[in-house]
Amino acid sequence: MRWIITVFILLLVEVYAFQAFKTLFKLKWSLAIYVLITLLLIGFLMYSFNAPNPNGSFTGLRAYSIGLFLGVAAFKFATILILFGEDVFRIFEALFRKLFTPASFEIPSRRKFISTLAIGIGSLPFLGLLYGMYKGKYNYKVLTYELEFDDLPAAFDGYQITQISDLHCGSFDNRVKVNYGIDLINQQQSDAILFTGDLVNNTAAEMNDWKNDFAKLKAKDGVFSILGNHDYGDYYNWETDRKKVENLDELKSIQKEMGWKLLLDEAHEIKIANEKIAIVGVENWGKGGFKQKGDLDKATQSLSPSDFKILMSHDPSHWDAVSKNHPKKIQLTLSGHTHGMQFGIDIPGWFKWSPVQFRYPQWAGIYREAGKFINVNRGFGYLAYPGRLGIWPEITVIKLKRKVAA
Repeated sequence: MRWIITVFILLLVEVYAFQAFKTLFKLKWSLAIYVLITLLLIGFLMYSFNAPNPNGSFTGLRAYSIGLFLGVAAFKFATILILFGEDVFRIFEALFRKLFTPASFEIPSRRKFISTLAIGIGSLPFLGLLYGMYKGKYNYKVLTYELEFDDLPAAFDGYQITQISDLHCGSFDNRVKVNYGIDLINQQQSDAILFTGDLVNNTAAEMNDWKNDFAKLKAKDGVFSILGNHDYGDYYNWETDRKKVENLDELKSIQKEMGWKLLLDEAHEIKIANEKIAIVGVENWGKGGFKQKGDLDKATQSLSPSDFKILMSHDPSHWDAVSKNHPKKIQLTLSGHTHGMQFGIDIPGWFKWSPVQFRYPQWAGIYREAGKFINVNRGFGYLAYPGRLGIWPEITVIKLKRKVAA
């Protein structure tokens, strides 16, 4: 039934959008081109989803077919919104003439100007999504924050961490651009680098072409990582349960091979002089059908409430549900997962909007509540739609500051 409703809606959109072209272009060959492009796009989409895809994800041709489909769909939806507005006006105009003039009820014909305007405005999201695929997905941005804490140990005043998240290495298709991003991470010269999950889309094999590149990430106190929902291989059709377990074991081994410290419901202490902070990492914990495996109680069992803690937890829904009010007191949580939906408006410090905010209250950037902070990284990579528009790939740099008493 859901498929029937979806197909019916798409057919209505096609018929409605076609009216703009029918009004604007009178020549039959131009209308035939419109129909041909639509059929070719549907054919490309069907072919890409039936072609072999070894890692079973939205990569390669499949990803680009999704990107083109979204671009054309955005174009058509924007077009029909304007046409619908004109139709409402046309109906009211006909009713007015019927009620207050001798004229009979007759809906005025479409105006060529409105159809031209609709197509022009509809082209904006289409061109934007194409730009996102061509250039936006590697348009890395470094976002910097200073966060003050009353209980930060004095020896760590000025301690700097770099957070990256959601690499989705199986999606990358430009080694030069990716290595530019890796160099940009190292250029921040942070004391520690923290990766908050989703190294791959589905399989450990996706790292074969990228592990040497990401092994170049270096920091004085190390590179720490956790698992995200995609790292468990839950979205891949495994031949046996054993192969799925072996895949996860291989992914863990690859992180060790790269020199990363994978934290699985555990804490790692960093010491300066006689003071310390704890980097805490939990396995994935998410709401809305996502895996809830992380155990924060286990991860913090060796720590006291007075210890300063930085928690890495892939899904930001964990903050409201568990970590924000945890009795061991988690001063700073670092998450990812949302990607900022890879689409939206984001002017740091001024305004940010994305449809994903209707799903996640904390979806991008810094949030504070009761003296505790969470940063949701917008992600370094991309998934499904092979691009980014407005919500650019992110490298987060956070400097910890000890709050000085007034």
